[in-house]
Amino acid sequence: MIIRFTLVTILCLTASITNCQNASDYQVYAVKFYDARENAAPQMVVGANSKDSLKVCNMFWFLKGLNGKNILVDVGMIDTSKLGYKNFIRPDLVLQRINVYPSDITDIIITHPHYDHIGGINLFPNAKVWMQKDDFDYFVGEAWQDNETSKYYQKNDVRNLIEINLQGRLKLIKGDNIEIFPGIRVFIGSKHTFENQYLLVNSNSNTNKILIASDAIWFYYNLNNLLPATLCIDPKAYVDAMKRMKTLVTNPEFIIPGHDDLVFSKFPKVAEWIVKIGN
Repeated sequence: MIIRFTLVTILCLTASITNCQNASDYQVYAVKFYDARENAAPQMVVGANSKDSLKVCNMFWFLKGLNGKNILVDVGMIDTSKLGYKNFIRPDLVLQRINVYPSDITDIIITHPHYDHIGGINLFPNAKVWMQKDDFDYFVGEAWQDNETSKYYQKNDVRNLIEINLQGRLKLIKGDNIEIFPGIRVFIGSKHTFENQYLLVNSNSNTNKILIASDAIWFYYNLNNLLPATLCIDPKAYVDAMKRMKTLVTNPEFIIPGHDDLVFSKFPKVAEWIVKIGN
């Protein structure tokens, strides 16, 4: 009994040295797949100063869990034929820079179905896909009856989601403030799309909560000035969601916007176009 107690004590001391991580902790990485370009701020942010500009990039996020989970938040895209993208690298190839391969990915959390967030979904054929049910229903239904809305979607992404559902890999979430994995909670209300979601990672931590806003905040500029993006269904809801996000984290530095290239200079670089966020 004395020997067993001593071993437990040693293990506990070791755990404390490694920041007391537990099975609900995740390492969080931002991964860029399309490099930055300069845009006038008013093109992206309602009410922005006409003299301001913003560096826009495209990214997704990789969550590495101590519980065996390797989770992507959004998946980037593949088809750039209509967009004229030049500084683009396919999402799965960027991940290989940190030795993460498609077969490693266990789950994908889709924040919303715009093509630059969902288009690469077939690159990861083993993953379960998590999405808000109301956003899914709208995406496969009413969105295509509205020409203004549908131009931000791609029909092939609908086909891919339906096929994933037929394979039994689609997991639909209904509602707000729901823990879908230990340490990961999802929230709604931003109205960037019909019912996009954002998520709080390490939600059980006292010191390392990280909020991945995705397109619920495009830029730090939105958050700092409480101004909505130019693409949203309800500007007031968009601003109210940003106010709420500030109450969900202990450090507002760890609220991560979806398209701001500043993310890749604020946090430590681990590989080209990849930074680590948090502890």
